[in-house]
Amino acid sequence: MFDKYNEKFWESIDALVSTGKLVIDRPKSSSHPRFPNIKYDVDYGYIENTTSMDGGGIDVWRGSLPDDTVNAIICTIDLMKKDSEIKLLIGCTEKEISLIYEFHNRTEYMKGILIKR
Repeated sequence: MFDKYNEKFWESIDALVSTGKLVIDRPKSSSHPRFPNIKYDVDYGYIENTTSMDGGGIDVWRGSLPDDTVNAIICTIDLMKKDSEIKLLIGCTEKEISLIYEFHNRTEYMKGILIKR
């Protein structure tokens, strides 16, 4: 019953990504601005002119694959900020998806679930 909506969901995400400008403000190997010991294993940024729970743009992880396909999302709960968000995974390899999943689950303050396309 619910599966008939899945493709429309992913098509909506694709439309959002294709009409927005991707900004990478935390490149791979850079440090988190508030927690310098946390490093990004994959490029991280947001889609310009979009809005997420924290008031910034919708967050994205940009992998190394050449296409702009959103191949997964991560839904997160952040106990420090007391918020929830989704993160779009664009062009990510299986290894990158695993690294991103681990990134969002490595501390007691943030947890995430992965939904693959």
